[in-house]
Amino acid sequence: MADSGKVHRVDVVIPVYNEEGVLRDSVEKVRNFLRENVTWSWTIVIADNASSDSTWEIAQDLSRQYPDVVPLYLDHKGRGRALRRALLDSEADVAAYMDVDLSTDLGAFPALVGAIEEGYDIAIGSRLMAGSTVQRCFKRELTSRTYNFLLNLMFWTGLSDAQCGFKALSNKAAHELVPLVRNQEWFFDTEVLLLARRKGYRVKEIPVTWTEDLDSKVSVPKVAWEYVKELLRMRFRPPS
Repeated sequence: MADSGKVHRVDVVIPVYNEEGVLRDSVEKVRNFLRENVTWSWTIVIADNASSDSTWEIAQDLSRQYPDVVPLYLDHKGRGRALRRALLDSEADVAAYMDVDLSTDLGAFPALVGAIEEGYDIAIGSRLMAGSTVQRCFKRELTSRTYNFLLNLMFWTGLSDAQCGFKALSNKAAHELVPLVRNQEWFFDTEVLLLARRKGYRVKEIPVTWTEDLDSKVSVPKVAWEYVKELLRMRFRPPS
């Protein structure tokens, strides 16, 4: 649905919850990469969804130190909720987001945004397509492959990896699709893609280098159960 066109401005959203230990280092890594490797104007948006540690204070300090870092605070927890707010607030040509642990190598970021410039509506990192390099434990690898198999069995998206937290949306796609998303947690990514496929948006997958964060706070069984419930909701109670 998109028309190819020059990208001038990109918002890079980093959703966070209780990430005081890694936030500063991660933001500075992203800043350094963007300064050295992209030509677009950019802003880093730290979307804090109700952290209870010093994450918000660090985000505010980073914004005082760097004018290209913008802090955004939500008083209710939820990764999807944080992404919804940040993506809808964005007025940039492209709104991208990535996980604060930077498990996805930033080297793929120019190609991610470049896909939108080529005319795609959404670009997503994929850990499961040819050309990707992945280091993670067997349990998470099996869980990811099983989930994506189930997703395509139920909906046939034609996509290899709906879960990778490394995505970019055109301004038009973000503002038309995100308001339709019901999930406020981890299923947000998949729901956006299912809605995009249903409405005929163009999606491009980008191979990535991905390294598992061994300190991840994500509970795999809890998130997996959320995914199953939400897939059933989308299958039998699709949004109008």
